[in-house]
Amino acid sequence: MAPVNKTLVVLAAAGVGALAYAIYFDHKRRTDTQFRKRLRREKKKLDKSVSQTATSNSGTSSSDASLPTAEILAAMKGVKDDQVPTTPEDREKYFMSQVENGEQLCARGPEFAVEAALAFFRALRVYPSPVELIMIFQNTVPEPVFKIVLEMMRLDVKGRVEGYYEVFPPKRMNVSTKTVEVTDSSGAKILKRILVADKDFTAGDVIYKEQPIVSVLDPDLEGKGSHCSQCHRKIDDGAALTPDGDRLTSAFCSEECQAKLRLESQTLLFGPEYAIPAELNPNSQDPEAVKKREDAQIAFARFVRESGRVQVLLVARFIARQVVSETVKLLPTGHPAIPTQTDEWTEHGYTLFDHMERVRFLELNGREGEAEYLRAILKANLQGLEDFVTDERYTVLIGKMAYNAYGISFSGGRDDKPPPSASPEDVELTRTPNGTARQVGAGFFAVSSYISHSCGPCARPSFEGGTSEMHLVATRDIKAGDEITVSYVDATVHDDEDVVQARYRRRKELARGWRFACQCDRCAREAPPSSAGEKETELKDESKVEPIVSQIDQEAASGTSQLAAADTTTVD
Repeated sequence: MAPVNKTLVVLAAAGVGALAYAIYFDHKRRTDTQFRKRLRREKKKLDKSVSQTATSNSGTSSSDASLPTAEILAAMKGVKDDQVPTTPEDREKYFMSQVENGEQLCARGPEFAVEAALAFFRALRVYPSPVELIMIFQNTVPEPVFKIVLEMMRLDVKGRVEGYYEVFPPKRMNVSTKTVEVTDSSGAKILKRILVADKDFTAGDVIYKEQPIVSVLDPDLEGKGSHCSQCHRKIDDGAALTPDGDRLTSAFCSEECQAKLRLESQTLLFGPEYAIPAELNPNSQDPEAVKKREDAQIAFARFVRESGRVQVLLVARFIARQVVSETVKLLPTGHPAIPTQTDEWTEHGYTLFDHMERVRFLELNGREGEAEYLRAILKANLQGLEDFVTDERYTVLIGKMAYNAYGISFSGGRDDKPPPSASPEDVELTRTPNGTARQVGAGFFAVSSYISHSCGPCARPSFEGGTSEMHLVATRDIKAGDEITVSYVDATVHDDEDVVQARYRRRKELARGWRFACQCDRCAREAPPSSAGEKETELKDESKVEPIVSQIDQEAASGTSQLAAADTTTVD
């Protein structure tokens, strides 16, 4: 068999992957722990073999088998500027041409090893299942070239992971993140990434404005027509727009809000139309498939209402928005499903999951069968998407929303929210100085998720515009480099409380909702004297980060960069 056809014949037997994988392959390739471990294992296994081959084979240059990292990075620079085709057909042609080019360069000799590796690396960038393709390359590509391909993949993953905080938060927000070591009430030391000011602010300044990546109304307001399901604005009586066929009976204040939510998540989760265009979903016109999709949407809408929990719908909207965001990348330029406005959160090549992956979460007990409602919807939209939501991943996302979601309230909040039926330990809490009982909804804000709690904060979240856009307002003067803090709970002293009772209430709420004992200056100052008999509870901070984030933070704190070789099993 001619060398130029070797890889393509293997690929023909293996297949070129499914659209369901293509929709989220970028997240998998960039952030999957097992994928990174496989890269390291394969590279280590090849190092010895390639070195021996280079030494014994007089026709192979040993320098080709052990190129320095700087030289490989220099060769990779041009790849980042490549225009990757958008349509499935063009991507497949691009992929095949790069594989052919790589094998032709391999046949020309070892001096073309880097150019050959670049061609295979370009092919990997558009292949739906990169781990599968790496295994194929291992059996079809010369070992010296394969080693360079693995190193390119490793450097690509490493660069994206480490480069994230160079572009996040957006520069317009005048804040940045910083890794610090903190000590919890049990004496344990943990690394946390906090938000700091990049410039001076005076009391009353708006530090930044931030739109939520996803937000939802409280379940008792959803479908009532009193508030917009997209921006949560109060709607005048009789002025709500209610789209036909919407399984959640959502309402909107304007056609703009309706179109925005429909594009981001509503159509996939609750709308009668398909969110994935017919060009990418051949079963969209099948009556049986349409009926299964409708049944799945109705069942999920019923569950959302009956559960009474905002976290359920926040996770669903986040996953739906990510699926839609990745789907449009496969459509040709000018397709009507492609948004006309640039999404700030997906600039610089990062995805919504890049933002979600890095925030802290609580390790919660999964609720049996809960994720199945969402899996059923994903499967009914496109076979294979249900694999995107394992029980474990769903529980982690719920834990991220539980730890990071902010309550949205206007003018001090409402007073007509029904009392919770769950036990106090199971009541959902969100970050809001007005108290969760006064919110109209909740949202996940990528930047504001990094703000730590203080009972005497230097800033407060405000929704003074009457929508879900957060205005972070300075409550006192802030200097550049200062940490920005907010209160996660109502930190005021109520009329029926004294200072000690108010302190007890807010600390109990923090322990229930976020699982830590507050160590702020105000709590220390207002602590009752030891003679009062109150023993302070020692509570380990139970919030966690995902393994790769733990490694990034450790490197940021130590000033080293060991990502490629590090064990990524630590998550505390």
